[in-house]
Amino acid sequence: MRAAIEGDEAAYRRLLESLSHSLRAATRRGFAQVGAALNDVEDVVQETLLAIHLKRHTWDSDQPLGPWVRAIARHKLIDALRRRGRRIEVPIEFVMDTLPAEEARSDLDRQDAERLVNGLRGRQQAIVRSISIEGQSIRDVAQRMEMNEGAVRVALHRGLKALAAIHQKADGE
Repeated sequence: MRAAIEGDEAAYRRLLESLSHSLRAATRRGFAQVGAALNDVEDVVQETLLAIHLKRHTWDSDQPLGPWVRAIARHKLIDALRRRGRRIEVPIEFVMDTLPAEEARSDLDRQDAERLVNGLRGRQQAIVRSISIEGQSIRDVAQRMEMNEGAVRVALHRGLKALAAIHQKADGE
């Protein structure tokens, strides 16, 4: 930092790169300790580096750099957590299992859905039918088909993508 303040750009670049690694790790730990999602880690690191850059003239060169940097990082982390508030973030994969399946609005809608799903093959067809039409949970389908839940989600996603292609093809004809 002393060299950077004296105008050594290469030293300043090395300092910021070095600090970014340790700041990133410390910020991840800080977020994890309070159970916050890691989505904003990079933003906090960048805000901290910017504050260090803007306030570098306030650092007393007779003092160690570490405590000064840690104080800035701690304040930026606290600011970010305050901005976030007490939101609870749950990955969408966990929410999908708790949402009730939408009831078919009519027999015609269900027939159309069945016709489209019949265009799929094998496990993909069974998975899409079970989850999308019958309203079963991913967990139940995974257990019944002796698959892990991640594989069922992937098959469901691919099946729905294939259904979209089938539907587009049918509309184009």
